[in-house]
Amino acid sequence: MRSSIDVQPPVASEVAQSWKLCVAPMIDVTDRHCRFFHRLLAPRARLYTEMITTGALLHGDAQRHLDFNLQEHPVALQLGGSEPDALVAAAKLGVQWGYDEINLNCGCPSERVQKGAFGACLMAEPNLVADCIKAMQDVVNVPVTVKHRMGLDTNESYDFVRDFVGTIYDTGCRVFIIHARNAVLKGLSPKDNREVPPLRYDEAARLKQDFPDAVMVLNGGLTTLADCETVLPQFDGVMLGRSPWHDPSVLSRVSQAWWPHLPANTETQVIDALMGYAAQQIAAKVPLRIVVRPILGLFNGRSNSRIWRRMLSDSKLLRQDDPELIRLAWQQVGGDATRR
Repeated sequence: MRSSIDVQPPVASEVAQSWKLCVAPMIDVTDRHCRFFHRLLAPRARLYTEMITTGALLHGDAQRHLDFNLQEHPVALQLGGSEPDALVAAAKLGVQWGYDEINLNCGCPSERVQKGAFGACLMAEPNLVADCIKAMQDVVNVPVTVKHRMGLDTNESYDFVRDFVGTIYDTGCRVFIIHARNAVLKGLSPKDNREVPPLRYDEAARLKQDFPDAVMVLNGGLTTLADCETVLPQFDGVMLGRSPWHDPSVLSRVSQAWWPHLPANTETQVIDALMGYAAQQIAAKVPLRIVVRPILGLFNGRSNSRIWRRMLSDSKLLRQDDPELIRLAWQQVGGDATRR
C-alpha cells in the first residue's frame, strides 16, 4: 500500500532491544487494523496481537489469525496455551509469519482461559511454564517472553511472584511484562480484574532489582504520559492497555516525548494513511466498519468529536464502504479539506 506517509520498520537492533513503549494484547481490540493505526501514532512502540490460543492456530484459520502488515513491526504474537508441544507448533507458525516475539499469556483471568487451564492459572504452575518457554526457545530464533500478574486471588506474597519469575528466568527468558495487580480467578470479571485488585508497583519494581539483567515492563493503571514517566525510571518499559483504545492520542504524546528526534506524523498524513489502508482492506472484502473501529476515539476531547464517532458508527454510511467517509468525518472535527 502506498500513501502520503512512509511507515518504516525499525532497524534490527531496535527490534531486538526496545520494550520501552508497548501496547498491550487485548482480546477483540488489538487486531491488525488496530495495530496498523497505532503504528501511525507511535513509530517505535512494540505492538501485540490479541491472545490467540494454540487451538485456534493449529485447528482453525491460521492465516486469518496471523496475517499482519509489514508496517506493524516490531509486532509480537501472544499465545494462550499450556501444552508444550502445541505451543511449539504455534510458535513456529508465528516465526514463519514474521513475528518479532512470541509472548506467553500467564495473566488473563477470564473463565474461558481457566477452563483451558492457561492464562493466569499458569502462575500456580511455574515449572510447567518453564517447560513451555524452554520448548519454544528451542525452536524459534526470536525472544520468547512472558506476561504475568503479581499473584493469584488473595495471595499477595512477594515470594510467590519472585519465585515464579525466577523459575522462568532460569530457562534463559529475559523479558517479563508485569501486570502489577493480582488476578482474582473467582468472583471478578475480566474488566474488574483490570481495576479492582490493588496496584503493586513497589513490589513489581523489586523484581527489577532482583533480576537486574532482565527486561521488566510495567503494565496496569497507566493512562497518561505523566503516569509513564513517573514509573519508567524503575523499569525498562511500560505497556499501555485500554488507554490507547479510549484515547489513541496518548500514544502520540508518549512517542513524541520519548523519541523527539523522530518526525511526528501530521494529522493529514494519518488521515491519508487510514484512507489508503481502508481502500486496500475494502478491496480485500474487509468491511469499512471493521477498519474504523479502532479510530473512533482518535479525537476524544476535541470539539465535535461526537460527530466523528457518530459518522464512523453510522450503519447506513458504513454500508457504502467508501474510505472518503473518514475524510468527511475528519472535516467535522476541524480537518482541513484543502489538505494543508
